Amino acid sequence: MAKLTEKENFMKVINGETPDWVPRYAMGPDPNAKNPPPCTSIRSSVIPMRPSGEDRGFIDIFGVEYVATKETGWMSLPKPGQFIMDDIRNWRDIVKLPDLSGTDWDAACKKDVEDMPGNPDELAVMYGGAGMGGFFMPLMNMMGFTNGLTTLFEEPELVHEMFDYMADWYCYGIENTIDRFPVDIFTVGDDTATATNPFISPSMYREMIKPYVARTSKYAMDRGIPVMMHNCGRCEDSIEDWRDFGVNSWNPAQIVNDLDGIKKKYGNSLVLIGCWDSSGPAGWPHSPEEVVKQAVRDTIDRYAGGGGFMFWGSVYGPEGDEETANKRKWITEEYEAYRETPYK
Repeated sequence: MAKLTEKENFMKVINGETPDWVPRYAMGPDPNAKNPPPCTSIRSSVIPMRPSGEDRGFIDIFGVEYVATKETGWMSLPKPGQFIMDDIRNWRDIVKLPDLSGTDWDAACKKDVEDMPGNPDELAVMYGGAGMGGFFMPLMNMMGFTNGLTTLFEEPELVHEMFDYMADWYCYGIENTIDRFPVDIFTVGDDTATATNPFISPSMYREMIKPYVARTSKYAMDRGIPVMMHNCGRCEDSIEDWRDFGVNSWNPAQIVNDLDGIKKKYGNSLVLIGCWDSSGPAGWPHSPEEVVKQAVRDTIDRYAGGGGFMFWGSVYGPEGDEETANKRKWITEEYEAYRETPYK
């Protein structure tokens, strides 16, 4: 019997089956890896990111400027103190999404597929629509958390109006791209939680956020495409709501959630991607090789049994930092050495 490809093994997990080995959620080539990545992503180039003039900074589709720093490994965040909206009553004058009418979708999507990194026959293709950016976080990024959270509570009707406008635009992009791309997984995301609790109550999530994510996810559900949720922090309160719009995998599934209880409850029907203690000993300064590699083994041992799990371990540090580079190398080496152990 021929050995599965990385993509085939990855999709076995996504489809609720027990894999031949623990897949690794990785979208780009790893210089330390012997095995190729199992997945890649595709987005529509009709929504280009505008450079801001800052080093590796950009301006998003809403007009929010982002900055990145070498010290964070070039991770980006909204430029501090430069919010574009202070009063939701003015949203119609401020939030003006790009006009996509007249787009030659056939030509644009054909080029996007040609330019996609990797072969879609060998990589699971993850697709998140055209320029999608969630609903909760764009509001926070436009207004800041203090003003944005207050606005959700005090002006729900106006927030609904703005989210409805955003959803219309997202859906138009999805309608014109989803059938022109080789889509294996539909991705949605919105970071609605801190490390200790959600930013908003479950009832507010159901009222203010869920209906719009469900609208965009319906395109995947109608086509039988599995839906993957990206949500950081302790967001387990919303899992049942995610399930209503087709979510069957979740990243980064951080350890601040009751991952053991979640795995017991959902089994292979909800794939936990990550389960990595990013603030634990493996990420501490000067942690030795064996500590890092033991963390890889411990994570796989704890969550891989029976399937429903993908490994995603990482450490963070400044670009060019030798210690960070070594830790990433050790993580990859131990993952590849150990990944078949749970299913032998």
